[in-house]
Amino acid sequence: MIRVGIGYDVHRLVSGRPLILGGVNIPSARGLEGHSDADCLIHAICDALLGAVGERDIGFYFSNRDSQWKDAPSRIFLEKVVAQLAKLGAKVVNIDATIVAEEPHLSPYIPQIKTSIAQIMDISIGQIGVKATTQEGMGFLGRGEGIAVWAVAAVELRETPC
Repeated sequence: MIRVGIGYDVHRLVSGRPLILGGVNIPSARGLEGHSDADCLIHAICDALLGAVGERDIGFYFSNRDSQWKDAPSRIFLEKVVAQLAKLGAKVVNIDATIVAEEPHLSPYIPQIKTSIAQIMDISIGQIGVKATTQEGMGFLGRGEGIAVWAVAAVELRETPC
């Protein structure tokens, strides 16, 4: 059985933080604000995967009220989510994500981001789609106040989870 999940995450851009997307440190004057490293790409992927198997959202498992996740690399979240999927008998078919950011220009980093995600998830690069676009100057994203990501995940289940 093939199941599909969707994930969304958004974080504000602030000075004094690194910009990490898909586990990759992107050169930028500003980074994403959050309790963990605020990697909104990984957060959206986690939610998409969790949704595909009928589980709760990333905040339930990795609460921003829990000090153990303070400044944690989000790759840990993705590793734990992939392990949870394996316990449920789920295999990732593919991931597709769209990053919305006015700056920095992300296109040069997409291959490195895909490689990073593939390594974290132990899947092939061919199973991952990552695109970047802008908001054409409209709204809070268009004003460069933050970065948002939409992600879709397809997983194959041997049986329906309870």
